[in-house]
Amino acid sequence: MGCTIVFSKPMSEPLKVAVAGLGRMGAIHALHVHELARDTKTCELAAVAEPDAARAQRFLEEISQDIPVFPSALELAKSRICDAAVIVTPTDNHREHATALISAGFRVLLEKPLTGTLESDRAFAAELDRDHPNALMLAFQRRFDAPLQYAKELMDSGLIGRVFKVYSALEDSNPAPNGYKSGGILPDMSVHNVDEILWLTGRTPTKALSIGSNLYSHALTTCVEDYDDSLLCLWFGDDLLAQVQVSRNHVSGYRVETIIFGEEGQIHVGPFDQKLTDITVEAYGRRGATEPLAYKMFPQREYLRPLPEFIDRFGAAYKADLSTFIQCCRVDAPFPTTHRDGLRAQEAISAGMSAMFGPANAADVR
Repeated sequence: MGCTIVFSKPMSEPLKVAVAGLGRMGAIHALHVHELARDTKTCELAAVAEPDAARAQRFLEEISQDIPVFPSALELAKSRICDAAVIVTPTDNHREHATALISAGFRVLLEKPLTGTLESDRAFAAELDRDHPNALMLAFQRRFDAPLQYAKELMDSGLIGRVFKVYSALEDSNPAPNGYKSGGILPDMSVHNVDEILWLTGRTPTKALSIGSNLYSHALTTCVEDYDDSLLCLWFGDDLLAQVQVSRNHVSGYRVETIIFGEEGQIHVGPFDQKLTDITVEAYGRRGATEPLAYKMFPQREYLRPLPEFIDRFGAAYKADLSTFIQCCRVDAPFPTTHRDGLRAQEAISAGMSAMFGPANAADVR
């Protein structure tokens, strides 16, 4: 029988954190660790693992730090130089890297998806449950997003009555980058939306169906992906439906939008805005009401550097997610999101993909 690895870190000592992978998302996590170390003293960026030595050096020069650089997450695991690690390596390496670091005594924040395939997710989740049930936190940043947290508060308060439908959209303005490895647009993108819906509703779907198409951006990248546009429907019994829309084709800009429908009104999070400087959450009652039920605006951080477009929307959420991970490590607390949440989301997505319909399966219109 395996044992759970826990740490006893006095609150006066900073948590030593490493970041494995300094690609487009890894550099953000490393920057946030650096900022939390500077501003809160709860942690320190003690090492990075990155096979591209020049990339690692550029990043460390940017933040004016001189710390050890390891050529891989596996070499980092051998060093035992840190207490915790953020893994932001390619999805194909997630399981191997997380296993090595956890076995070496690290607690781990892992970027989703968990492993990239449902079969591997199930096997890895079973291993973690058996040997290290509290060692891994899965980075579902939407749960730490202030606009979505506010929307959940409004929903849970009963403001719009019984909720019967949730719509969640995630649309990129460009295709996946050249060389990017994707397990498919639904496993890669909609895992965010599906986890958001499971978190908002507190329920597990009973049926799923999806539709996929290649419309435009798939021809503009070397990334091989099944579709560049897809819809996923999730049924939670007979009283609740969720609709997920993901796309690489929203050329006007990054679009993230959630609408919660209730018997007495609806809550709308983040109508499309090309600038993404402010995210609005608004709730409206039945037709005829003169004032919204609720309205709140959430200013977004300006990073003042070239970054992936999703950071404009979720930068603060990623940082809050990381901060929660650090605090849990410092006091030996269980993580609020784990491998189990990632598995649940992928099981719903896989069910939808098993019932996927595309143009080849569509019926002729007479």
